[in-house]
Amino acid sequence: MKQNVNSNRKKVFITGRIPSLAYEILSKEFDVTMHDNLRLLSKEEIIAGLKGKDALLCLLSDAIDKDIIEANPQLKVIANYGAGYNNIDIAAAGEANIPVTNTPDVSTDATADLTFGLILAIARRIVEGDKETRAGRFKGWAPLYHLGVDVTGKTLGIIGMGNIGKAIARRAKGFDMKIVYTSRTRLSEQQEKELGFTYMSLEGVLKTADFVSLSLSYSPATHHMIGERELETMKPSAYLINTARGPLVDEKALLKALENKSIAGAALDVYEFEPQITAGLEKLDQVILTPHIGNATVETRDAMAEIAAGNIAAVLRGEAPLTCVNQNYLKKRSMAAK
Repeated sequence: MKQNVNSNRKKVFITGRIPSLAYEILSKEFDVTMHDNLRLLSKEEIIAGLKGKDALLCLLSDAIDKDIIEANPQLKVIANYGAGYNNIDIAAAGEANIPVTNTPDVSTDATADLTFGLILAIARRIVEGDKETRAGRFKGWAPLYHLGVDVTGKTLGIIGMGNIGKAIARRAKGFDMKIVYTSRTRLSEQQEKELGFTYMSLEGVLKTADFVSLSLSYSPATHHMIGERELETMKPSAYLINTARGPLVDEKALLKALENKSIAGAALDVYEFEPQITAGLEKLDQVILTPHIGNATVETRDAMAEIAAGNIAAVLRGEAPLTCVNQNYLKKRSMAAK
């Protein structure tokens, strides 16, 4: 456990090892305790570590439920180290008048880069080729050896046209790909015309696309939005890419579709039961599995640390948080200031 101690200052608890920038920023003003280890803390350990603290900086992999939130009446802010925040009981935080913050936007380019890297890797069988070569099975160039498929000129279907979806589309344009999309909020007709995007229903995107990329947030409404019926709608030659949230996909149905060759392949960076992976996916050559590294670059993770620390510092100084996700807190704060 890494900590600096000054009993006169407000106290912050960080649940896991994150870039030192956050610790350095917060330590200038506050008493900071950080679980300086890659091992995830249990619920009981988080409650114990949070005792007597004013702020919690937690990881996306920490389940911050009502019990944890209510265990410490002194808690004034929860800063999530991640753009998503479905790991936190937002309603319970709101009831306790605690702002919850995230680290949005800074992950956009890194996640889009990885997404397009996975598209290239699954299409050209790059991971399979690496395994073949390392195993000594490469015996020389041959006309029909290790064939993949083109990416250039194909149709990319994007489900969720937010910042990350748009960033993926920009990269795809460099490969002369056609862009079809569906999204909760449709772009304006002028934007679609300028960008060359075609809006479709979810079914239309699934029927049309050669590569289907998920780039939307998770909520109960989007749970298993890609299930057996949706996978059957896709082309047998199509690939599914998920760098968004694991529970968007019914992995049992995906495994069945892959085994039956209903779709050509899949590349996953996130998982339905993360960190567990549905048994059987790891055995399939037409599947690429990466360990939730969508925004895992030095630059992005430092930027996330700076935002999370900034949110905590602002609240503990009595200021409004920079990136608050529970808007009711901001409304209450605004009303109280009048």
